[in-house]
Amino acid sequence: MTANLSTPETLPPEKRQLSAMEFTFLTATLMSIVAVSIDALLPALGIITKELAVEDPNRTQLIISMLFLGMALGQLICGPLSDAMGRKPILYSGLGIYLIGTLMCYMATDLDALLIGRFIQGLGVAGPYISAISLVRDQYKGRDMAKIMSLVMMIFILVPALAPSIGQAILLFTNWHGIFILYILYAFIIFLWIYFRLDETLPKNKRIPFTKAGFVYGFKEVVTNKSTVSLTIAMGTIFGCLIGYLNSSQQIFQEQFNTGKLFSVYFGVLALLLGIASLMNSKFVQRLGMHLIATRAFKAVILSSFIFCIVQMFVEIELWMFMLYVGSLFFSFGLIFGNLNAMAMEPMGHVAGIASAVIGSTSSMMSLTIGTIIGQLYNGNTLPMTIGFLIMGSLALSLLIFAEKQKNLSSTSGNA
Repeated sequence: MTANLSTPETLPPEKRQLSAMEFTFLTATLMSIVAVSIDALLPALGIITKELAVEDPNRTQLIISMLFLGMALGQLICGPLSDAMGRKPILYSGLGIYLIGTLMCYMATDLDALLIGRFIQGLGVAGPYISAISLVRDQYKGRDMAKIMSLVMMIFILVPALAPSIGQAILLFTNWHGIFILYILYAFIIFLWIYFRLDETLPKNKRIPFTKAGFVYGFKEVVTNKSTVSLTIAMGTIFGCLIGYLNSSQQIFQEQFNTGKLFSVYFGVLALLLGIASLMNSKFVQRLGMHLIATRAFKAVILSSFIFCIVQMFVEIELWMFMLYVGSLFFSFGLIFGNLNAMAMEPMGHVAGIASAVIGSTSSMMSLTIGTIIGQLYNGNTLPMTIGFLIMGSLALSLLIFAEKQKNLSSTSGNA
């Protein structure tokens, strides 16, 4: 039976404190600790490059990549532990590790020390990120899950829309270290919200002991499901392009297009487009289905990237052209990410924590590699990024189509 959005199915009525709306906002806030840890710092990358005397500006991009690396590895630990111990202990421990990494970043006096702190921050954010996805999977299924994830993504994207402006505002009054004070306050707010409002969503009778055999079983469930594997790779490829954009966004806006402090405004407008698309997805996904919406969105990414590649060969790109192109990408992302993740997790309800870990870690490692390569290829123009979106978007679309065929084959064989 499909879960009712207003009454999550896992918890008994007397244990439910959160309404569906508060649950959605809390889940979005848990996931957004990743976004705020990245985007609030973007306006400061150029300042950090100068203050820490980094010779190659592209090397400063590793401040973004190292957080993703820590998160990718942390998910492999947090996922199985969340299935064994419940969601809340992992939330608490993840926030604790995140605070340690944040303090290290605050005290950093060179780029290497800052990168180590960012890696530890990444290990910490894996807890809230994994738990957020597992919380939704504990409560909802199928298209209801896709709807909730779309609403989560819609609220979640308000953070990257606002975070660069907040980071820029902090820089008006203090130096880049002040942004890490913001991270500490954000983590404490999340901790208090969890402590006072969130009940455990994984009952003890549904927990999977953290054993080697249990992990191997969960890992096997994921990697032997061709549909889930295909969708995981698709997420890794397309999200890798987004990381490539994030890595070089400060250089593109502030150096290539000379936007100065308006960088945060342009960045926020693009992020809002993603939020609008996520809202639209939540309205239409139950009627149109996840696969149809994601397929059309991927086609839009491929077509717009192909056109923009051609344009760059003949015309000197201006800011408004870049905004039109990236705006179309971000709108498409709002129709892709929530659906891909929901489709990948749909068959994995019985091993949600381990599945989230394997899917998240694998896609994150792929996206980290792809995004770092795209970012390091930045040479003063946007062509490497555009080619990346064209190639990886095409690959992701092929994987999505393959995954749907495998799902249909499984359904047919199951009904036979």
